[in-house]
Amino acid sequence: MMFVPPELSAADVLSAFHRDEPYLFLGAGFTTLGLLAAAFSFLRRKADPLLLFFAVFAIMYGQRLWINSRLLDMTIPQDSLFPRLRSGFDFLVAIPAVLFFFAAPGLLPSIGRIVGYVIISVSAVLAALTLAFGPSDRYHLINNVMLIAALGSLAIESMVRGASNPDLRVIRRGLLIFIAFVLWENINGITHWWVTNLEPIGFVAFLGSLGYVAARRALQRDYQLGEIRRELEVARRIQQSILPATFPDSPHFRVAARYVPMTSVAGDFYDYIIANQQQAGLLIADVSGHGVPAALIASMVKLAAASQRDHATNPSAFLTGMNAALHGNTQEQFVTAAYVHLDSTRREFRYSAAGHPPMLLLRNGSVSEIQENGLMLAAFDFATYASASGKIHPGDRLLLYTDGILEAANHSGVFFGREGLHAVFAKTSDLSTSEAADRIIATVRQWSTTQDDDLTLLVCDYVAEA
Repeated sequence: MMFVPPELSAADVLSAFHRDEPYLFLGAGFTTLGLLAAAFSFLRRKADPLLLFFAVFAIMYGQRLWINSRLLDMTIPQDSLFPRLRSGFDFLVAIPAVLFFFAAPGLLPSIGRIVGYVIISVSAVLAALTLAFGPSDRYHLINNVMLIAALGSLAIESMVRGASNPDLRVIRRGLLIFIAFVLWENINGITHWWVTNLEPIGFVAFLGSLGYVAARRALQRDYQLGEIRRELEVARRIQQSILPATFPDSPHFRVAARYVPMTSVAGDFYDYIIANQQQAGLLIADVSGHGVPAALIASMVKLAAASQRDHATNPSAFLTGMNAALHGNTQEQFVTAAYVHLDSTRREFRYSAAGHPPMLLLRNGSVSEIQENGLMLAAFDFATYASASGKIHPGDRLLLYTDGILEAANHSGVFFGREGLHAVFAKTSDLSTSEAADRIIATVRQWSTTQDDDLTLLVCDYVAEA
C-alpha cells in the first residue's frame, strides 16, 4: 500500500504522478532493457563484458529516474538516509558507462581512457562523501564541472577525429546527441535556467546506439565462434584421417588403439610403422601443449615418422632420425615418443623412447616396465637414443600410452599414476585387446573428475600362430 503523508492530498500525489509520468515510463523502459541485456549475456555460454556494462548502465540510469522522481519523495517516509542514497546514486551512474567504453576496443582514444579513470575516481569519492556526510551542492557542482569538461572534450574529439569503424560512427552519433543534452542539463544544474529535465531524451538516442553496437558485436562474436567451431570440426576430421585404421589381421599380433582428445584436436599421435604377417612396429607420441598448435605438430610427427621407415626395425635409429627431422621446426614445442618393434620370427622386441612413460609388459598376470629413455624429440639436435630388447612369449600383452593416463587427477588432486595403471592393466588378462583398451580408458575417466589432457594408448598381444 502506498504511503501518503497526512499533509498531502490525493490530488497532490496525482499531480506529481502526471508530472513524473514520462520519466517513470522511461525509467521502467531503461531498466527493462538493461535486464534483457543482462539475461542475454548470461544465457550465452560466456558472459560478455560489453553487454553486462551496458545492462548495468541502463538499469542504473533507469532507477535514477525513479529515485529522483517527486512522487517517490512524497510516498517514502523521509529520513536522513534516503537523501544520501539518492544523491550518492547520482554520482555512480557514470561508472558503468565508462566501463562500457573500456570494454569496447577502439571506442575511446588514449586520452579518453585517462578521462574515464578520472570520472570513475571522482564519482566514487563523491558518492562516498555523500553517504558519509550527506548531500552537498558543492559535490554536485564538482560533478557537473567534471562531466561538462569530460563530455565536452569527447565531443570535440568525436568531431575532429574520423571514424573508420562503423560501430564507432554509430556510437559517436548517439554520444553527440547525449552529450548535447547532458551538457545542457549540467550547465542548467549550475545556472538553473530551465526546470524540465531533458537529459533522458538524449539518453534514449545514446542507449539505442550502445544497444545496437553491443548486440551487433555479440552476434558477430557468436558467428565467429561458430566459424571457429566448424573449422575445428574439419581439423578434427583431418586429424582423425591421419591416424591409422585398425591393425590388419595378423597371425601373431592383435592391436587395439584408443584416442580420446581433450579438445576437438589434440597433440597425441600413434601409428603402425610396420604391420605385416611377421612384424609390428608401433609408435606413440605426445606433443607438448594442447589444441591446434599441438595438432599441427602432431601432423609433422607423422611426416617425420614416415621419413624413417627404412629404420623401422631399429628403434634407436628410428627415433634419432625423427629427432633430426623435427628439430628446429616445432616452434620450441617438444615431443615425447615411444617406439617398439616386434618380430615374431625371432620372438623378440626392441624398444626405445624419447622422454616418454615406460612401456608395460603383462606376462602371466604380472606387470613390468620396459624403459629405455633418451631426450625428448625436437628439443636437442645432439640427442641420441638406445634400444632395449627382450624376448616375447605367446600370451604377452604390451601397453604404450601417453602421460594423460598417468596424470588424470581425481577431485582431491591425486593422480591416477603408475600404480593405478599397473593395477587396471593387470586385470585385463582375460579380455581382448579391444576390451582391455576400453577398460583402461573407462577406469581412468571414472577416476578423473575432468579431462585435463589427451588420453591415448595402444594395447598389443603377441599370440602363437594358430
